Amino acid sequence: MLEETARSLASIFLFKDLPADALKRIEARCRWRDFKPQEQMIDFQDDTQDVFFITSGVARVVNYSVSGREIAFDDLKPGSIFGELAAIDGEPRSATVVAITDTTVATMHPQIFRSVMEEHPTVALCLMRRLTQMVRVSVERIMDLSTLGANNRIYAELLRLAKPTLQPDGTGRIEPIPIHSEMASRVSTTRETVARVLSDLSRKGLVKRTGSVLVLTDTDRLRDMVEQFRGD
Repeated sequence: MLEETARSLASIFLFKDLPADALKRIEARCRWRDFKPQEQMIDFQDDTQDVFFITSGVARVVNYSVSGREIAFDDLKPGSIFGELAAIDGEPRSATVVAITDTTVATMHPQIFRSVMEEHPTVALCLMRRLTQMVRVSVERIMDLSTLGANNRIYAELLRLAKPTLQPDGTGRIEPIPIHSEMASRVSTTRETVARVLSDLSRKGLVKRTGSVLVLTDTDRLRDMVEQFRGD
């Protein structure tokens, strides 16, 4: 049963509105691959164009500065896709993707991917929404890097990570607790700065650790702290 779940596209957000028979036909047009932790899945500037659908495991989207420092953009979980940009425009890969855990993916040839979008308008619309979201997140991150100091970039990243879990009482959860070096990579600062900021927020009662969960106790106040400096 676990193997069947890992090799099914039912969890992929692009295909959530498709009937079971259509999903089966799409699955038959895919190839399946397994990756080990730290195994590279695609490489920056590579000219391959296949699209990847993650059905189990976690992968990380990264790039590297001229000095070799890793810059992390996102962690991709089951249900995610990547590689769609190259499949659409035929240009080289815009980032490197590395498996973080044992990861199973379905891969699809770019021509088949484009055909699927033509055959199923709901899939094309879902992809458009995904690309729109990517643009919005990119603009937000550019604004953070341009207008915020390191401390406030960390506050903003905490809010971003907790966004899917925000509650009416202003609390939010991040699970698992972010690794300091990974968060530093995301917001272009140092691991030591992340550790110091999280300790300061803990002393102020704005974050607390509960097992493997980091709880944000007052996201409204954190947001105010970010916005206070964004306009300077």
